[in-house]
Amino acid sequence: MRWSGQQVNTEQEQDGALPGLAKLNNLVRTVRTPEFDGITFYEVLAKSALNHVPGPSAMPFGWTINPYRGCTHSCVYCLSGDTFVLMGDGNQKPLQDVRVGDEIYGTEVRGSHRRYVKTTVLAHWKTSKPGYLITLADGTELVASGDHRFLSDRGWKHVTGAMSGPDTRPYLTTNNKLMGFGTTGLGGVTLSIDGAAVKSDARLQIVSIVPLRGGPIDMYDITTGTGDFIANGVISHNCFARSTHRYLDLDTGKDFDSQIIVKVNVAEVLAKELAKPSWEHHPVALGTNTDPYQRAEGRYRLMPGIIAALAESGTPFSILTKGTMLRRDIPLLAEASERVPVDVAMSIAIFDDRIQQSIEPGTPTPTARLATVTAVRDAGMDCSVFMMPILPFLTDTTAHLDEALRQIKAAGATSVLYTALHLRADVKDWYMLWLDREFPELGSKYRAMYRTAYAPKDYRSWLAARMKPLIHKHGLQRGREDPATGGVRSAALGLLRTADGERASLIAEELPPSMAARAMQGAQPTLF
Repeated sequence: MRWSGQQVNTEQEQDGALPGLAKLNNLVRTVRTPEFDGITFYEVLAKSALNHVPGPSAMPFGWTINPYRGCTHSCVYCLSGDTFVLMGDGNQKPLQDVRVGDEIYGTEVRGSHRRYVKTTVLAHWKTSKPGYLITLADGTELVASGDHRFLSDRGWKHVTGAMSGPDTRPYLTTNNKLMGFGTTGLGGVTLSIDGAAVKSDARLQIVSIVPLRGGPIDMYDITTGTGDFIANGVISHNCFARSTHRYLDLDTGKDFDSQIIVKVNVAEVLAKELAKPSWEHHPVALGTNTDPYQRAEGRYRLMPGIIAALAESGTPFSILTKGTMLRRDIPLLAEASERVPVDVAMSIAIFDDRIQQSIEPGTPTPTARLATVTAVRDAGMDCSVFMMPILPFLTDTTAHLDEALRQIKAAGATSVLYTALHLRADVKDWYMLWLDREFPELGSKYRAMYRTAYAPKDYRSWLAARMKPLIHKHGLQRGREDPATGGVRSAALGLLRTADGERASLIAEELPPSMAARAMQGAQPTLF
């Protein structure tokens, strides 16, 4: 990888360095390079390397290491500070005055209805963005950024967007009606509405969306337990900033999409932590939050030091990745496996080149990933394939699954894991937009099928009945939990990484009941 022409900044506040990093006082420098157009790397000195998974988590591992932090496809959601938020006691409070820990109202889908439920504010922040005035037929007004999303009669939609080009996404028009009760209905919500269905006769049709003049204005946003809140009487999406990023003030889509945190000293810090007498050599899982073999690893080479530290300390570990750069470290992994248990797994979701390039344009090809599986096996190590997710009507045909399993077997994979597509609310709009563009004939089928985030139980059972004989036909084994390494072969883990490493958990009917139950309890499911 060439990093010629890179720009390096050493001042923490120069060129908009993240305020959270300045707060931590551990920023070494920022780096920009033509190979990563539009992305800034923030090289930091980590104070710790090992992350302890909370006790109640259902994941089959207790410790993780994330040498990188960053994501490339989240969105900016923000509203004017004087927007009224419906609190849990039925009163209202301006968004700018809401605080972490406050009880407010959000919504969730229960059965066939979306209902109002109480939830908690998990994060709150301020930013500055250009504003748009949205006016509804009942007189309700909202001031929001163009990236903010509201729940309409046709699903979640951004304030602004386009049908084609770089700004393609679902967006509001005057043909839409927002969901909620509007400002005219606020006087009647001082009583509890907990559990009530989202229904209203209020005139919430969009009358106009007008950009505000005068440049950016102060705006605010929150993260809630339900992923939404009630803003001026309508249902508003909130930002899904990961909890691991909140302390660093990654509070806008620009930050979250284009700022990659690199813990340049992670190997050295890890070695010190593993050398402590208190370390009990618990299994450590890599790839649980960010992909350790994302492209930047070619520049920073953090994994060799991490592998060496784990092996030298006698700590078992597992790696799950989409990155073919893992091949560089196969000799190190093979050497480590002679000293401690090591599990390696490659995530390969789609074996149709057209679909894969369309929906995973930033990832290595299935052929390249299968070659990596073979290279791992040739080095004498086991390697599982996570065949996740299987896309209904697209990659679930007998012909596709049969060919995929044939290639997996030919690559020498030790075992295979699979699950059906899972669509949580904040990615469903994006997936449906892609589907309507690439496979418009399937839109109605998916909308009927995914009334909730999970594929219907009947479909998951049908998929399991189709997969099981094919797995047997090709002489493959179902993935299994390996408590010695943290469970990268576990059918309960079901983790899929995006091109940038976003965490995903896809739970299917075919998993063993005890393992599926554990995974579902702690899952934060996304698509890609």
